[in-house]
Amino acid sequence: MLSNCHRTTMNAATSRQNSTKLWMLTLVAGIAALMQMQCVSGVEFTFDLADNAEDCFYEEIKRNTSAYFEFQVSAGGQLDVDVTLKDPQGKIIYEQKRSTFDSYQFVAETSGVYTACFGNQFSAFSHKIVYVDFQVGEEPALPGVDEHATVLTQMETSSQAIHKSLNDILDAQTHHRLREAQGRKRADELNHRVMIWSTLETASMVLIGVALIIILRNFFTDRKPSQVHYGRL
Repeated sequence: MLSNCHRTTMNAATSRQNSTKLWMLTLVAGIAALMQMQCVSGVEFTFDLADNAEDCFYEEIKRNTSAYFEFQVSAGGQLDVDVTLKDPQGKIIYEQKRSTFDSYQFVAETSGVYTACFGNQFSAFSHKIVYVDFQVGEEPALPGVDEHATVLTQMETSSQAIHKSLNDILDAQTHHRLREAQGRKRADELNHRVMIWSTLETASMVLIGVALIIILRNFFTDRKPSQVHYGRL
């Protein structure tokens, strides 16, 4: 009985130690993940740019930090927009006039808030839907793969290749969704115009048919002599 109780106590203590170790490992992994997340930041969104308007967005970037800026007009007007990227001193480091799609990669020369402005002042009637991707910093290393400078094993090399391929697939899917949204928008606009034109043609055909019927009835209607004509006779 004492031996069984002793074994039970030892098993319980071992379980508590394993649970504590597992909790500590989870905490360390979480802290490492948070530290890796601080290495890269960015934003990816789609916004509605009103006609005859300008919208600006701001991103704080530290010196000697790489950044990637990309935009694409997915719907509206001629699919064009004015784009300007300025540094913290207000100096223009990138500019495009009436452009549909472009990307720009740079390294920040000074620390501060960088400004990206999208202008639609040249359009008085049509608003634009613009996709923006602004990534700052380097991508965090894969845990346990890129953290050491030794020669990578075949498994680690395969992990890197798979990670890169998945990122490429994600980027391709984003652009395919943008092109699909652009095509769907054009199809909806074309369908709306066809419906309006078809309705006008149908209404005009109905009016012409009614007018022809009235004219033909007047041709074959017997005209009765008026009372004034009989009075004169």
